[in-house]
Amino acid sequence: MSNEYNPYSAPASAVETDVEFRRPERASKGQRFGTLLIDYVFIWVFSFLIGIAAVMLFGPAGAAELKRIPPLLLGVVVVLFFYIFFESIWGRTPGKFIVGTVVVNAKGEKPSFGQIVGRTLCRMIPFEAFSFFGEEGWHDSIPNTRVVVTRGR
Repeated sequence: MSNEYNPYSAPASAVETDVEFRRPERASKGQRFGTLLIDYVFIWVFSFLIGIAAVMLFGPAGAAELKRIPPLLLGVVVVLFFYIFFESIWGRTPGKFIVGTVVVNAKGEKPSFGQIVGRTLCRMIPFEAFSFFGEEGWHDSIPNTRVVVTRGR
């Protein structure tokens, strides 16, 4: 058979050999701060909806039971649930969706559930917010996670 056309040969394709690997760009401190503010608004709304649901389901007794829970404990539970729920499923909170960032592990992949839980628990360390005056926050460095940009790359 001639070299012109063989219907039994494998199809040819052009493959780029000079593919450049780009390391994901870390989110800036401004993006991280914007995410924090947006998430706190969502946490506040979520907390408000919990109160409304308790009153709608259980009436005044539901509101009375919520008042019996220490506010700090209730706040910690809501924050833990919020971050673990969103970051374990999507790797992003609503603030990260809006700002265009995502949580990844050191390899740039989706972090494990254990890393997400560790990351969320690290948020409860007193003065953890001040750790961002350094290179990265403790809730990133301890569980070995990163927040990277997903838009505009």
